[in-house]
Amino acid sequence: MGQISFEEDCLVRELDSRYYGFLDLSNSKNAEIKNLVQQTVTNLQNYISNGQVHEMKNTFDDKNVIQKYDPSNVAGEHMENSSSQNDEDSKILDKETNEKGFNSDENPQDEQYVNALCKLGHLHLLLGEYSEALSAYQKYLRFREKNYWTNHAFMYGIGIAYFKLRCFKWAIKSFQELLYLSPNFTCANEVHLRLGLMLKHCGEFHIALKHLQLSLLYTYPSTFSELQVKFQIAHLYEVQNKHKAAKDGYEFLLNEKNISLELKADVYRQLGWMYHCVECLGEKKEREANALNYLQKSIEAEPKSGQSLYLLGRCYAGINKVHDAFLAYRNSVEKSEGNADTWCSIGVLYQQQNQPTDALQAYICAVQLDKDHKAAWTNLGILYESCGQLRDAYACYLNATKQISFQSSLLRKKQAIRMKRDTIGLSKGLSQRITFLEGQLSQAPLPSITSKRRTLCSIEEAWNLPISLEMNSRQQQTAQMIPRQNTKQSPIQGPPPPYPHSQLSQSPIPAKRIKEDGSGQQELIQNNVQTSSQLHQNLKDISETLSQRNFNTMPESNKVSEQSVVDTFDDISNDIYKHSETIKLERLSQDALSNNLNEDSRHHEYNGGSTSDLSTTFKIQMDSKQLMAAVKQLPIDEPPVHCTILQVNAPPPSPPDCPPQKLTRDQLLPPTPSVHLENKKNAFSPQLQEFCLKHPIAVVRGLAGALKLDLGLFSTKTLVEANPDHSVEVRTQVHQSPDENWDTSQGKRVWACISHRSHTTIAKYAQYQASSFQDSLKDESDKGFPGSQAMSDSDSKDSVSNSNIVLKRKKHKINSKMLRFGTNVDLSDEKKWKPQLTELQKLPAFARVISAANMLSHVGHVILGMNTVQLYMKVPGSRTPGHQENNNFCSININIGPGDCEWFAVPDAYWGGVHNLCEKNNISYLHGSWWPVLEDLYKENIPVYRFIQKPGDLVWVNAGCVHWVQSVGWCNNIAWNVGPLTGRQYSLAIERYEWNKVQAFKSIVPMVHLSWNLARNIKVSDTKLFELIKMCLLQTLKNVLHIQEYVKSKGVEIRFNGRGKNEASHYCGQCEVEVFNVLFIKEQEKRHVVHCLSCALKLSPSLQGIVCLEEYRLSELQRVYDSFTLHRTQGLAYTQ
Repeated sequence: MGQISFEEDCLVRELDSRYYGFLDLSNSKNAEIKNLVQQTVTNLQNYISNGQVHEMKNTFDDKNVIQKYDPSNVAGEHMENSSSQNDEDSKILDKETNEKGFNSDENPQDEQYVNALCKLGHLHLLLGEYSEALSAYQKYLRFREKNYWTNHAFMYGIGIAYFKLRCFKWAIKSFQELLYLSPNFTCANEVHLRLGLMLKHCGEFHIALKHLQLSLLYTYPSTFSELQVKFQIAHLYEVQNKHKAAKDGYEFLLNEKNISLELKADVYRQLGWMYHCVECLGEKKEREANALNYLQKSIEAEPKSGQSLYLLGRCYAGINKVHDAFLAYRNSVEKSEGNADTWCSIGVLYQQQNQPTDALQAYICAVQLDKDHKAAWTNLGILYESCGQLRDAYACYLNATKQISFQSSLLRKKQAIRMKRDTIGLSKGLSQRITFLEGQLSQAPLPSITSKRRTLCSIEEAWNLPISLEMNSRQQQTAQMIPRQNTKQSPIQGPPPPYPHSQLSQSPIPAKRIKEDGSGQQELIQNNVQTSSQLHQNLKDISETLSQRNFNTMPESNKVSEQSVVDTFDDISNDIYKHSETIKLERLSQDALSNNLNEDSRHHEYNGGSTSDLSTTFKIQMDSKQLMAAVKQLPIDEPPVHCTILQVNAPPPSPPDCPPQKLTRDQLLPPTPSVHLENKKNAFSPQLQEFCLKHPIAVVRGLAGALKLDLGLFSTKTLVEANPDHSVEVRTQVHQSPDENWDTSQGKRVWACISHRSHTTIAKYAQYQASSFQDSLKDESDKGFPGSQAMSDSDSKDSVSNSNIVLKRKKHKINSKMLRFGTNVDLSDEKKWKPQLTELQKLPAFARVISAANMLSHVGHVILGMNTVQLYMKVPGSRTPGHQENNNFCSININIGPGDCEWFAVPDAYWGGVHNLCEKNNISYLHGSWWPVLEDLYKENIPVYRFIQKPGDLVWVNAGCVHWVQSVGWCNNIAWNVGPLTGRQYSLAIERYEWNKVQAFKSIVPMVHLSWNLARNIKVSDTKLFELIKMCLLQTLKNVLHIQEYVKSKGVEIRFNGRGKNEASHYCGQCEVEVFNVLFIKEQEKRHVVHCLSCALKLSPSLQGIVCLEEYRLSELQRVYDSFTLHRTQGLAYTQ
């Protein structure tokens, strides 16, 4: 085993995941460092095989223990499944590990062992050995499951490994948690870029744009240029069909003087294809001329671009220049970039020229290169059908539909998002053709020897017969390129441009992945040496000092295979970890390679260092003076670390596992808690509030009658008379039955619930609502249904009206009609809606919009729809998709009538299971619109409440309850949120507040601002609620004090600004997190924009040019903090 010198030891110690992309070990200049890294990897692997900790091997050889992350399945189910069983097994494993003595405090040798695992992952990552890196990182994770989040370099490294292996779900999770914990992480710009690319690939366009824009703000060294990111942003607009914004973005790039030829070629290619496809960019003749011009310019800038030549051929084919199209396709294949799309397009041209044999050969080339190519299979089926060979056509159509429905392969699955419209039309046509052919073939006689000779050979024969010399050579050349390209897994490049198509023969042909990064086959992430010259030069200098030494390279046989990750847990060792802990830390400080990288080491990120000192220093028992004194001891040479209002050292928030108890079928369909009020006394009894707080959801029936509420004030007629021009948001939706959600193109139930937003007025929507009702009466009358008016009368027989609606919807399941749902009608203006708001004062205190017992009444400003009333105007089938209320606050919903609403609800303990099902169905839980498939929930052991809300019924949605609603008849509803002063409500609110940060989702309830107001305004006797609020005050006051000390150290003056009456809380203009007390203001586009400290430092590391304002005097915050104590006497009646 090769020996490593002291200097080499120091060098290797500094290498971790943060050097990924900056240290290019494939460069011959870094050969010495590469050899050293390979030798260290060999030593680490030998350390495993030597079995330094024998008991560990016994623990991990247990076949019953399942790994939390399974790298053997990184391309398939690994992306899909994060089962609670795996999580339980991981907990068992962690428990066993601790019982065996693997606690770092007890056994320094074991701590050494675990750190060696992390180091092995880092080194494999730098060598580009991603499966091996993931293996080592996952082994490390098993021992650090309870505190892995303290090692930020590990989180970055495992995120990169997942990213490179295209396990996007896990990469996104790792990167989101890293940014939550350390917004100023050294490679935060790299993290934002990768998140943007992955989220764009997954169809999460809004949040992808946010991350791409944030990646541009950093002044850190980066492996990508500003223009490359702006190209990605322009392409993001393009895939969203925001063509004007995309065109402006591309043209801006072309005007940049320092744009590279590769990037210029990509921009010209995108512009050319946009002009070919997008009708709104001008007249067709002019567009085609521009398309050809731009594509030719792209080829001039990058002559080897087979992709541009392919698209040029498509453009020529579109204007019937067949010869030019053939030449372009031929040249595309000659550039060694021919692919299934090219051969499919060649087949289309041959078919149009009435050369069926040549077309057949081209299509066969396409499907042999890509067996999942639905366009080639479809066109091949059309070709066979045109030649009267129905059995072959039928087989091809079945293959095509199989690929349409089987979009689960990693690359095709995400394409389905942006190709949805084309795929719907394509699959509808295929379904019709398949049905027709099945009928024909069932009646057709069996083929005989005397049958008429076929025009084309059968699909089986065509697959096996040799094809023309030219096509065969091209196909072989292309096939040889595929493995070469696959070994160079390119970074996520996002979806290719959306290609519109006008006819089935020109069916959606998913183009080869566009090279959006502007660097050809070279990786965007790894090959920008100029921008990383500072870090690279440091390592290069060290490499030169070691140039006279000989290093042993790592034998290929010693590399850890991906399979070994699954099957075994080999113990590791490394000579450099035999030194004492003191020497190791001294070397880190003596041989620091870069100021940037050492910043994170001081934040305990290097080898999983803990921040447990904070938990012993800062406690809620401290008064403000003690807190200030403790903050004075914190370092101010670096920005304050991440501020959380959860417990100190809490892990990053994440969806919880579902309760493990197996439920029976009856338990999966629990009865809905309900109570019927007889009189006003019942409504104001404390027992009613207790009943509501005890259940996930509850129905209070007869409320309007008991309180004599005038629901007519909220009727459509009254609303029109009061404010006819008031704005209404409209959602256009598909009309379906309440327990079904169909994708009509595929004929199956799905989760995605699509609606399109527009706006109108109350008067105009009232006309639509009335005409919809009249149309329904007419339809029922024509069909001879007696008592058809019962469909809007909640007092009539619900079973009859409901069954009529269901029958009607089922009949229209394939060609469903559309409906318009009037939502989010704002009733906050007391001048406009005084009678309506006054009427709601009749409600008991716990259900009122404004009440001292309602947390949201203490926010101090309006939050539309939460501490104000919103109204919903519905026709049958109007849907409110699945969701939890903002920041998990409770909600009140009253049905005005005259029709009913049907509700579905899942207890908050199971929301993690619903979240996982959303991910499984490729829908964002927070950003997406989804309507659960009930059978999916039952299979996952998730119970569902289901009930009817009649006019006058109040539905209480408790904190965190997942729910979705559909109107049965024509009705209006009013709703708002409330926050009972309980520990449970506050706990769920702050947990969601923090999880929203992880997901980069804006919390519209400013929990920090609210907590300080609660401390000012109320006395709390609930111990849990007190401790949670006090912890929030402690964490935020500590953060305010620390930020102020840091800002003063920068020489920046903090000006007192104060707060105006009813002034809204402030959010960062970049990352949208709440900004409390210390505001950083910078003028942007003639607007003064508030920033958090993290985003302000991105704009100006020295904070020069940024104004720092203070909202509250420090003395006031100290007074509030010290005055907030547990109220020992009799508490308020509503506290729990």
